[in-house]
Amino acid sequence: MNAPLTAPALSPVERAARQAEVVNALRSLVPAHALLWQSEDTVPYECDGLTAYRERPLVVVLPETEEQVAAVLRTCHALDVPVVARGAGTGLSGGAMPHALGVVLSLARFNRIVKMDALSQTAVVQAGVRNLAISEAAAPLGLYYAPDPSSQIACTIGGNVAENSGGVHCLKYGLTLHNVLKVRGFTVEGEPIAFGSEALDAPGLDLLPVVIGSEGMLAVVTEVTVKLVPRPQLARCIMASFDDVRQAGDAVAAVIAAGIIPAGLEMMDKPMTAAVEDFVHAGYDLDAAAILLCESDGTPEEVEEEIGRMSEVLRRCGASRLSVSRDEAERLRFWSGRKNAFPASGRISPDYMCMDSTIPRKRLAEMLLAIAEMEKKYALRCVNVFHAGDGNLHPLILFDANDPDQLHRCEQFGADILETSVAMGGTVTGEHGVGIEKVNSMCVQFTAQESELMFAVKRAFDTKGLLNPGKVVPTLHRCAEYGKMVVRGGRLAHSELPRF
Repeated sequence: MNAPLTAPALSPVERAARQAEVVNALRSLVPAHALLWQSEDTVPYECDGLTAYRERPLVVVLPETEEQVAAVLRTCHALDVPVVARGAGTGLSGGAMPHALGVVLSLARFNRIVKMDALSQTAVVQAGVRNLAISEAAAPLGLYYAPDPSSQIACTIGGNVAENSGGVHCLKYGLTLHNVLKVRGFTVEGEPIAFGSEALDAPGLDLLPVVIGSEGMLAVVTEVTVKLVPRPQLARCIMASFDDVRQAGDAVAAVIAAGIIPAGLEMMDKPMTAAVEDFVHAGYDLDAAAILLCESDGTPEEVEEEIGRMSEVLRRCGASRLSVSRDEAERLRFWSGRKNAFPASGRISPDYMCMDSTIPRKRLAEMLLAIAEMEKKYALRCVNVFHAGDGNLHPLILFDANDPDQLHRCEQFGADILETSVAMGGTVTGEHGVGIEKVNSMCVQFTAQESELMFAVKRAFDTKGLLNPGKVVPTLHRCAEYGKMVVRGGRLAHSELPRF
């Protein structure tokens, strides 16, 4: 296999016949209520959090046991039917968008916490368990699960594994990769497979880092063993205002250069601050060009010392206003705006496309200024929130998906941000994955040889290319077409690309 599976163009009659074939093959494998194929039942699965692109699957399956998962995969493999695994659908890169002639395999009913172990500080959970539910279950033990994406109230641990999700505290505590010990699931052929170990090391090749962040292309995850960490005795947050984005960007670099690793270090620009303040009333400075949220956690003595050091660095870098949370309620209020940045953006625009790239910390201000110029170029607004401590950007481009021209300009705007990130020494994605949103921009970052090596890994797990085909890794044809468009001064939109 040298390219993702190509979806043949079928007439409505041929598609209906293929659907009937798949439904009949799956009927005996799962309960009747776990098999959906009527149009009104499959509509909720036609996209994930990236709502600009939609596709209706042939069938949706909601298995309830691992035996059912294995049986569904074996049957789809025998019929050459593509399979897209799905969690809560909160992903922002189109990674869970269905295949037109494929099956959506929803893990929503795998929502059981199997085991909490206070002595080893681990939890074994099924793939459909919500991120926040792990911490809620671990709270009586004085423990919690550190990665905390903004969607943690809804997103599932299986989806976190697929995207290698982070969150506002990933600077100190790491991404999903750093907090998962073991993953169990099934190959595309329905064979059981495990990666990692609860011990210090696992026999054989260390493939856990390959699977985490692989976006459902290599295996279907059903169970995850995560690390738990002790809840800190105290946490306090500094809210720092800056009159100039350059000063705010320099302050981020200065904090890290001072040898301080905050529990969280986030940045919001003025338009984003206005959007979230109107939504949650967090007490943000609406006159500031940028706001930093800098958190410290640990023992009371550690927090007091670190807050003092960070405050000194921030003042030295030109902070016009500093507020330090006095209690837990105020700390949560400071964070409420950052945690609600996405819904706040949804209140001021019919649609938004949330980008996700990384750049060196020292170039944060440069990127904000570049985005401001792009707003003029593409005649679209953009509000910005950054995981500033590790240089992970989340610009939210505001547009109306019902206007084809706006959607096209939004795609161009997003591609420009990603290409600029690569030019600055960064990457096209940090924690949201590639999906379909960034697959064109992968052509900018990786050579044809590098893409072929990625396909070689894919082939080792999935010879037929049936798991989540047409995403993440660009084909040579796609990159060639993208290159032609760039030379002609345009961008290749998803609608202009061959469907896989």
